[in-house]
Amino acid sequence: MHRKQIDEDEIAEHYQHGHLLISIKDALQKQGKNISELSIEDLAPVDEFHIGGRKASKHFLAQLHLKPQQSILDVGCGLGGAARFVANTYQSLVTGIDLTPEYIETGNELSNWLGLSNKVKLKQASALNLPFEEAHFNGAYMMHVGMNVEDKKQLFSEIYRVLKPNSLFGIYDVMQQNTGDIIYPVPWATLNNNSYLTSIDEYKMHLLSAGFKVITINNRRDFAIDYFLQISAANKVNGSLPALGLHTLMQASTNEKLINLRQNIENNMVAPIEIIAFKC
Repeated sequence: MHRKQIDEDEIAEHYQHGHLLISIKDALQKQGKNISELSIEDLAPVDEFHIGGRKASKHFLAQLHLKPQQSILDVGCGLGGAARFVANTYQSLVTGIDLTPEYIETGNELSNWLGLSNKVKLKQASALNLPFEEAHFNGAYMMHVGMNVEDKKQLFSEIYRVLKPNSLFGIYDVMQQNTGDIIYPVPWATLNNNSYLTSIDEYKMHLLSAGFKVITINNRRDFAIDYFLQISAANKVNGSLPALGLHTLMQASTNEKLINLRQNIENNMVAPIEIIAFKC
């Protein structure tokens, strides 16, 4: 077995839950939600697995100028929360890929619940070997994915390959800001063996090598710090965690991972960064 396959299996295992759909159903039931009457906002607390949740998605995706009926690729889609938001908001047709089979199976069921399965298709696949023909998509994005991908040169080359000319590619990843030790565990890795944090300059280098033109870079550190402050304040007011949230995904390790992530950001070791690139 090649190292890439071993790494990808370990990454998929990191995100494996075991009974995720049941946990989501139970949480919704505790909230008094009826599955037949759900909105995408009802599911946002669990299926927007990145810093800032739905608010971050809105800010990031608005920069991609998505249009109705465009074919869009979501790389590392997780449960497909962002994909469903894109389909519902912009009326685009979204294909999502992810390494974790349970996320794909659960995400497709969530799309069925919302009546979006005709616009959102999720499939298990590697971002380093995309199962699509050249120049297939009108646009692409990835959110908190690159931290689990060592070979970013291959990653961006594959995305470039499947994009049509004059397409935008958006990245919203946690990137390294300074050298030094990162506190683990964090949401994307328990230890540093499957954490491939790199700098903005490294991202730019690999994007340019793939053929992209980098047009926008936004450092969202201040937004992230404010986001964690809001979460902390809300939990204090409520006295407990909400029924549905990121803890539904990360289970018992949630608090430690989020505290460490917040500390890493406050220490200016990492920050969530938006990059918008263009394929000529």
